[in-house]
Amino acid sequence: MKTIGNILWFIFGGFVLWLEWFFAGILLCITVIGIPAGIQCFKIAGLCALPFKKEITHEPIKFGNTLFNILWIAVFGWEIALTALFCGILWCITIVGIPFGKQFFKFAAMSLFPFGTKAVRG
Repeated sequence: MKTIGNILWFIFGGFVLWLEWFFAGILLCITVIGIPAGIQCFKIAGLCALPFKKEITHEPIKFGNTLFNILWIAVFGWEIALTALFCGILWCITIVGIPFGKQFFKFAAMSLFPFGTKAVRG
């Protein structure tokens, strides 16, 4: 069932989030300073491609993660969060799309604070 969910997810909206995270990672990896953030973007892009049966965990708060999260919100985070929020609202309008909407809301929250999060198999 998770395979079918992941395929439908990627076709009906996951591709958009994957593309945003992937391009954000490419833009950040152009600079030497942005490489750690770019690597995190690629990890989250992989999670956006296949999100079902994965849970997001948060690490303890660290200064470096907090600094990156503040910079992230100012540059990329709010745009990706708005995209995920909009897609989540559209999917939750339909009864059938509620599982997809929940995934989009999960990514909207993670789009604001991506550093210090990990995806583990659920």
